[in-house]
Amino acid sequence: MAFCAKCGAQLAEGVIFCGSCGAPSAAASSAMASNVAACLTYILGFITGIIFLAIDPYKNDKFVRFHALQSTFFNVTILAFWIVFRILSTILSMISFGILGILMGLVGLLILLVILVYWIFLMYKAYNNEWYMIPYIGQLAAKQAGL
Repeated sequence: MAFCAKCGAQLAEGVIFCGSCGAPSAAASSAMASNVAACLTYILGFITGIIFLAIDPYKNDKFVRFHALQSTFFNVTILAFWIVFRILSTILSMISFGILGILMGLVGLLILLVILVYWIFLMYKAYNNEWYMIPYIGQLAAKQAGL
């Protein structure tokens, strides 16, 4: 037998709504599993992170909330790093008449590859229901998520 998630009343097989409080049963719920939602918070960076922080029932799920915050902080950090890196690359390129610009371009490609691999790793950890924390960023996300 199943029980209502809202009021705890016993539900009969195949019932879509609770007879006591009228809440939809778990079978009628269209919410995806927490691990899938947590994985999806990383898909479009801070955009999906913010979306999952705003929509029900995920904004109340601590696992999804943590990964949404971590995704948001991770991508904002990457964006800030990338702006500083591009400014530094441009300055070094102008000083060295383009020679260091080529080198910085290659270093930039290597950094992008490392970020891509780490991004896939974060999605993998979230999908496997793991509370993997990025150093510093993960601790900030956990604090904001109320863990």
